[in-house]
Amino acid sequence: MGIYGVKKTMEKQKRIIASAIEQSVLKPTAMRADVLKACREAATYGFHGVCVNPIHISMAREAADSISKETESTAIKVITVIAFPLGSSSSSSKVYEAMRAAQDGADELDIVMAIPLAMEGDWQAVEKDISDVITATPGLVHKVIIETAYLKNAIETEQAAGAALRAGAAFIKTSSGYAPKGATVEDVLFLKQITGDRAGIKAAGGIRTLESAAGLLRAGASRLGTSAGVQIIESFSSR
Repeated sequence: MGIYGVKKTMEKQKRIIASAIEQSVLKPTAMRADVLKACREAATYGFHGVCVNPIHISMAREAADSISKETESTAIKVITVIAFPLGSSSSSSKVYEAMRAAQDGADELDIVMAIPLAMEGDWQAVEKDISDVITATPGLVHKVIIETAYLKNAIETEQAAGAALRAGAAFIKTSSGYAPKGATVEDVLFLKQITGDRAGIKAAGGIRTLESAAGLLRAGASRLGTSAGVQIIESFSSR
């Protein structure tokens, strides 16, 4: 393959990875300026969207729409988190938070599974907790964070993913990024075996390099949650 062919292939890989990235702005100290910066980065680099805390949904929606129009770029999705990062809110609280997120302009919800219920093995309650949120917010894309760091073995991982699938999740998300372990290739490969074509997989937590991002996509992830999207995509320029 000639130099032109190599460059063309790299540009295609760059677009594929960029379009999978959800640029995260979820630190407790994240402010409006950080969200605005992330929206501009999403437009510049072709990211799928920005993932923000619920307090920032409205301004992220306004900024994303304005920047997309200004730059004539693909619409930037606004993603937010529900019961983040612990998953320990009551079901009614999660439902209210999700409904308010929809009202404020969110396109997608990343819902933290009820981790205490999962630890107790009450998978029926875990499923209902997720289902209540999904039922209350039709029309949105729902991803369920199963927090693989707290699942003791493959059986628990399969049970957690199964509960999310039965509840109607469009994606299974590996991690919040605030647990002892983030996304791994092994977790994604195993989740892909479980989900097949029934749901997508979002890998998140500790994704900071191009190699890591590419490896997770090859393993079967279709979305990447990271705060290092710019760093990852700009890594192509050094190749």
